[in-house]
Amino acid sequence: MPYVNIKITNEDVTKEQKLALIKGATQLLVDVLGKNPATTVVVIDEVETDNWGIGGECVTQLRKQK
Repeated sequence: MPYVNIKITNEDVTKEQKLALIKGATQLLVDVLGKNPATTVVVIDEVETDNWGIGGECVTQLRKQK
């Protein structure tokens, strides 16, 4: 039973976009590994930008710099 965990920053991702991620990840496992989609689990974790760091800075601050 494949388990996929997708972590993204919590920045206005729509239900439709999440569904596309779930369907896409499932289909990738079907296409590449021949896995059964009925037993493939996909979990999306949305992380607050204050809790996500890149290059020693939190994403909240990086977004403000742009």
